[in-house]
Amino acid sequence: MTSRNWVKLFISTLLIGGITTGITGFIVRWDEFAPFFIDFNIVEILAILFWLFGVGLIFSLLSQAGFFAYLTLHRFGLGIFKSNKLWNAVQLVLIAVVLFDLVYLRYEVFAGENESLLPYIGLALLVLIAGSLVAYLKSRQTNKTAFIPALFFMIVVTVIEWVPVLRVNEESWVYLMVFPLLVCNAYQLLMLPRLNEKSLQERENIQRRANSKKKTTQKPSNA
Repeated sequence: MTSRNWVKLFISTLLIGGITTGITGFIVRWDEFAPFFIDFNIVEILAILFWLFGVGLIFSLLSQAGFFAYLTLHRFGLGIFKSNKLWNAVQLVLIAVVLFDLVYLRYEVFAGENESLLPYIGLALLVLIAGSLVAYLKSRQTNKTAFIPALFFMIVVTVIEWVPVLRVNEESWVYLMVFPLLVCNAYQLLMLPRLNEKSLQERENIQRRANSKKKTTQKPSNA
């Protein structure tokens, strides 16, 4: 991919992270922010929106760091296991382990007495369903072999990026962070092939113009 398209992906992902966090923040913390809307306090609303947008930029940077780390990890995994099938099998095992830990470990650490397991399962299902949907779209966009790597990225990498908030276990922050991460990760995953194709077309156009210019500048033969 050309540096120009990398910059476009970087900036657009930043904006998506900020906007998604702004929307999510007002939804998940509506009880806290509702009085400002009732009183039509524009200054406070804009201040909160600006703060949420800034937090979203941080979430977006985490997402992009995870995305580039996974691109490296994926190539590294293919190099080690020498087989797509074997590497995919390893990724499936890691997906299962991460989902189990997301439910069991959090329940063991944070659950109160007689607290139901269902909310912890529900959170893992949210990530699984979102990841499966994006992986399906990715496989339709490219090929069937892309499903498991995409699922791994959407689940395992998202949970790793999510860890700082999961360790605190503040419910509003848990949801405030997960939705922007999922959206940013999905956006990068689905946009990468399009930008790669666009970069390839740009290179071909540049090469075509260069060849055309070279032909026009050649002197005619005197023979």
